[in-house]
Amino acid sequence: MLPPLRIGPLTIDTPVVLAPMAGVTNAAFRRLCRESGAGLYVAEMVTSRALVERGEESMRIISHEPDERPRSVQVYGVDPATVGAAVRLIASEDRADHVDLNFGCPVPKVTRKGGGAVLPWKRDLFASIVRAAVDAASPYGVPVTVKMRKGIDADHLTYLEAGRVAQDVGVAAVALHARTAADYYSGTADWEAIARLKEAVTDIPVLGNGDIWSAEDALAMVAQTGCDGVVVGRGCQGRPWLFADLAAAFAGSDERVTPGLREVAGVVRRHAELMVEHFGEENKAMREMRKHMAWYFKGYVVGGTLRAQLGLVSTLAELDDRLAQLDLDQPYPGAAAEGQRGRAGSPKRPSLPEGWLDSRDLSEDFRRALEEAELSVSGG
Repeated sequence: MLPPLRIGPLTIDTPVVLAPMAGVTNAAFRRLCRESGAGLYVAEMVTSRALVERGEESMRIISHEPDERPRSVQVYGVDPATVGAAVRLIASEDRADHVDLNFGCPVPKVTRKGGGAVLPWKRDLFASIVRAAVDAASPYGVPVTVKMRKGIDADHLTYLEAGRVAQDVGVAAVALHARTAADYYSGTADWEAIARLKEAVTDIPVLGNGDIWSAEDALAMVAQTGCDGVVVGRGCQGRPWLFADLAAAFAGSDERVTPGLREVAGVVRRHAELMVEHFGEENKAMREMRKHMAWYFKGYVVGGTLRAQLGLVSTLAELDDRLAQLDLDQPYPGAAAEGQRGRAGSPKRPSLPEGWLDSRDLSEDFRRALEEAELSVSGG
């Protein structure tokens, strides 16, 4: 049994964090997860520039339901002043109880401009951004955390130094996705790196992320690494009930949720309703629901034609028609419904600005180029 997770003034009874995932962890999906078990549920990532400019979509992303506590958002940025302003907006206007900083995005369009998972290579810039966020949030009692990767590739690791820097400037916790930018989402997460970070960062909680597909995986990660909690991303796609399993596991119970297809269909229908409520537009909500279908029905006998049709639904009425065609009496298929989901991809040579690896310090030319990195990002 693991003790509650403490992040600044916040106490999270079950030491589990829902990783922010673009297009997935909106208010509708967070509600399904929250109803399954206790934890910290982070909203989709928002760029600091868009937030400071009060873009309509950005303000929607950081909105929370009235009963959602603690409220958590993740901010991405490459300019200390802009990140500080964004965090100050969030904290001073009481829009969140916790702010996470994203230094884990491996998407080429971000890394080729020096952002995301490759930014900690420029150690002074990393420290300045984190310090700006902490200084902006501290007067309002809002804790700031950092989520990062191991580094750029096996030859350019940054996580131990970044973890110590983050601790020194006052973050409340650090989370490590135990892959490099080059790994993308491929292969097996390096849980030993989480253990090494836990040894290096001793004053604040260290959270582990990567390859948690089941409650047993979470328990194994904690046992192997000594981490203080876990961050779950792709493992809960199409399985919001995974958080019930995690809550039970960390409480010492072996009880697990094993839904038959009828129960899964019921969750899909409710998810769709919540999405319509969230977006206020049925067609947009259903387009967003399409990506979830393959995840929800993984392992169940659906049939190729019907599976494809579920991935093309445009209205709730169409969804009802497709769900009615399922053999709803199917029991839980066991391991076939579990395990890896989403695209793992393959290792990629990181796209970097020319000369990025020549120095750990940031030149003025790079500083100007980095301003473009906030314009269009996704991932985490």
